Amino acid sequence: MTWLQRYQLRRRVRWSLWLLPALAIGLVLVIAPLIRWLDHAIGWSWFNFTPDGARTILAAFTSSMLTLVVFVVSSLLIVVQLASAQLTPRIIAKVFVSRGIKAVLCIFTFSYAYTIAASARIDETTHLPVAFAIVCNLACLAIFFWFAQFLGSSLRPISVFQGIAAEGRTVVESVYPDRFDPAEERLGWAPAPEGDVAVVEHLGSPGVVLAYSQRDIVRLAERSDVVIELVPQVGAFVARGDPLFRVRRGGRDVEADALRGCIAIGGERTMEQDPRFAFRIIVHIANKALSPAINDPTTAVLALDHIHHLLMHVGKRRLDAGQTCDAQGRLRLCYRTPNWPDFVALAVTEIRHFGASSIQVARRLQAMLEHLLRVLPEARKPVLQQELSLLQRAIQRSFPDEEDLAHARVGDFQGIGSSEPS
Repeated sequence: MTWLQRYQLRRRVRWSLWLLPALAIGLVLVIAPLIRWLDHAIGWSWFNFTPDGARTILAAFTSSMLTLVVFVVSSLLIVVQLASAQLTPRIIAKVFVSRGIKAVLCIFTFSYAYTIAASARIDETTHLPVAFAIVCNLACLAIFFWFAQFLGSSLRPISVFQGIAAEGRTVVESVYPDRFDPAEERLGWAPAPEGDVAVVEHLGSPGVVLAYSQRDIVRLAERSDVVIELVPQVGAFVARGDPLFRVRRGGRDVEADALRGCIAIGGERTMEQDPRFAFRIIVHIANKALSPAINDPTTAVLALDHIHHLLMHVGKRRLDAGQTCDAQGRLRLCYRTPNWPDFVALAVTEIRHFGASSIQVARRLQAMLEHLLRVLPEARKPVLQQELSLLQRAIQRSFPDEEDLAHARVGDFQGIGSSEPS
């Protein structure tokens, strides 16, 4: 099995909403006979059900559980549509990979399937299966109320920001594991001339680069004694015929299909190897909040809170130089990687453009830039200073009144309302 096949399998398992409910039905096929055997073995009759009473109870639970499952799925789809319209469509995928939602659907499906199994064999001695079905259904009722609160709270802007920022910090630490050392000198690389390379093109459906296996590419390069250049960055869109790899000639030929099996192409970006996507989602929500149709600058300020700390996290890491060597220290893989100005531009530029006319957004953005200028290493400061200068000029253009202009030029971590200096 190639790396790509393993990756696709893991992705299908993680993104599938039906897998756990299907496993729950399989579990019922094991649990139901076991509980029936225990019922006959211990002769437990505390509830003292009659067969007709047990059938009535189980029939009512069966219909109610099916209604509950349908209602939960329907409400989930409606809430996701509303949240994606209000915030961003990019949260839809996150909802369907939520462990909480999968666990709830798994429990509901198990209870529904077990209730059907328990109602299949009812006689004078059947007590424990009916009691277990009652416990399962009552537990599902309690879980349903918890689920309603969980779903409603998890799709609020602050909860969405917290989840994305937490995942973003994890990805930043995995992609950039080392802290930034200003004294360290890292050499870059330059693409080889066209005549010195063999190009491996994308032959599948158009999509974005989701991830790639650095270890497998290096192994292929080492085996053929060549240097391989990965052309698109993670998150970039590629169409059929676009170059994926450029193999510098000089060693043995590398099998093109083996290289294609080291890179995953999909329909939608993920954060697995793409820390910029966390910024992209939060910035998109902020941009939508600042649009004239919504006009919600407070949500944009909440977005800036998390962008601030994500940017500070990235600024303290050693960003990748885009090269990987083998065990002997020879260069084997080159790839394009975002630099510090890329992250700053992604985090700041659009919000500055759309939010400079909002006093609280301008103040919060200025507080963020001023704080980053104080706490980050000297090498990170020029691009931050440039963004601060652009923000101040945008504020100058947006507020003709001297009083508003003076107010907007003061950094404020709360946007409006904090008397603490930024």
